[in-house]
Amino acid sequence: QTFDHIPSWKGQQQMYKLDIGWPKIPESFTGQTFCVAVDSLHGLVYVGQRGDNVPKVLVFSEEGYFLYSWNNTVEMPHGIFVLNTATDSSVWITDVGTGKYGHTVKQYNPSGKLLQVLGTPGNAGSSLIPLQFDQPAEVFVEESGDMYVVDGDGGMNNRLLKLSNDYQEIWLTGTNGTGIGQFKIPHSVTLDPFGRVWVADRDNKRIQVFDKVTGEWLGSWSSCFLEDGPYSVRFTANYKYLIVAQLNINRLAILAAPPVGSIRDCVIVNTIQLADETKPHLVDVDMKSGAIYVAEIGAQQVQKYIPL
Repeated sequence: QTFDHIPSWKGQQQMYKLDIGWPKIPESFTGQTFCVAVDSLHGLVYVGQRGDNVPKVLVFSEEGYFLYSWNNTVEMPHGIFVLNTATDSSVWITDVGTGKYGHTVKQYNPSGKLLQVLGTPGNAGSSLIPLQFDQPAEVFVEESGDMYVVDGDGGMNNRLLKLSNDYQEIWLTGTNGTGIGQFKIPHSVTLDPFGRVWVADRDNKRIQVFDKVTGEWLGSWSSCFLEDGPYSVRFTANYKYLIVAQLNINRLAILAAPPVGSIRDCVIVNTIQLADETKPHLVDVDMKSGAIYVAEIGAQQVQKYIPL
């Protein structure tokens, strides 16, 4: 099974359009917007931003209305993720700060109450201790509570860690380097329905894929990232495509997701070219509507793109 039927993205008609009415009041953003997460069950959008004397987490409705913010115990948010289970919702944030709250992965309830802290706040970790993080970049949590952490937004660690729902190490892979299964700034992580873990290996300019049960390396994609490395990985709602942010060229690349089996090589089927100096950092996808939300450091905003 090949991708021969997929035409080149050059000259393709666009797949998404900008929702110019989101958010309703752009002035709600008061800092640098680093990350965004969608709670498609409750129609909420969480934004993590940085800056002095700004709320670190903003909450919007999917229609774009600003609802509320919270600030406690978050220093420098890097990645954000919403988990919905049968009983409740929670918000997971990776904090890369160097102060008393940093180097942690934290769980909050939707109103900002701190529920759980992984890592030692304020202490950068060594790669030898699983729960000792050094600038953890992003977390992805399954409904079962199993979680995947990419630990290494420029710190000592360059690794992918799987934890059980009681925060015990299931497996850990990766060291600093360019070889198979090694990382140079593992920056974003996501899962597909076929038991594969996808990691944006940013400074190696590739995406690496692992087996979620064993941690075994399954393949990598690099030919799509010659101009700029992948900053973010998220699947579309139907899992047909992978949305990848490329910060330095202000672009979202839409890649064909491979079916079960071989990873093969990547195919760009479409792109969304953003304005200069927008700097898309991390993205999330509303798994109900299919909308893409893009956290843009340069533009200091989150933009919403809706499927056509």
